Amino acid sequence: LPDIPGCVLMQSKDQITAGNAARKDRMEGKAAISNTTTSCVFQLLQEAGLYCRDFSECLCRTISTSIQVVLKALAEIEVFCKQIAEEEYVIGSFGITSSCWLPCGHQGRVVVLMGSTSDLGHCEKIKKACATFGIPCELRVTSAHKGPDETLRIKAEYEGDGIPTVFVAVAGRSNGLGPVMSGNTAYPVVNCPPLSSDWGAQDVWSSLRLPSGLGCPTTLSPEGAAQFAAQIFGLNNHLVWAKLRSNMLNTWISLKQADKKLRECTL
Repeated sequence: LPDIPGCVLMQSKDQITAGNAARKDRMEGKAAISNTTTSCVFQLLQEAGLYCRDFSECLCRTISTSIQVVLKALAEIEVFCKQIAEEEYVIGSFGITSSCWLPCGHQGRVVVLMGSTSDLGHCEKIKKACATFGIPCELRVTSAHKGPDETLRIKAEYEGDGIPTVFVAVAGRSNGLGPVMSGNTAYPVVNCPPLSSDWGAQDVWSSLRLPSGLGCPTTLSPEGAAQFAAQIFGLNNHLVWAKLRSNMLNTWISLKQADKKLRECTL
């Protein structure tokens, strides 16, 4: 587009081809369906954080025959990217076997419990990291030492609405939040204590040495706590899973680029 540098107009048509255009036919309404499908595919890639500028053409077609498409709503789909110049194909073929991937309202949330508002800065980092995975995050203030009844009431509040939840316990000094929550809920609990430079080496043991029967792991990184929750939700949420996989790919690419740059400087 001359008026918009860096942008290209992609226009779909009603013509459908097979065998790299060896066979072709006209299907009324195909252009509108293709536009919607292509837009959704690129929107999904963008939301996942995947760099996709180098794709020359994106095609989506049904493998089944036209009769099967009419009779079977969940047809098998093949999505691939084609590099026109090289005639090379990167193909991924999959079938829809269940409706578990369909949007069904709330997909999960993270609830950060802090012992006091002095830990708010640490908790805000967890919330910000959760946002990168598209996971809602709520911040609450409660103390398992000073108000155990209120801590358990908050726990019951989130257990009762049916939304999958991961609790993150943020408590300095003696961590009572994580162990108390872990001992009273079947939901995942992770400790993320805000350690200080003065007593951090001693305080961390309250998050590491736990009574038997408790299973709340500990991570010192706010980003690590958010990723822990994302990996749990990614088992059933394809969008969170896609963001995790995209992060892994981008990390791999950045390492390769750094290695290449270093080798060029050395040589």
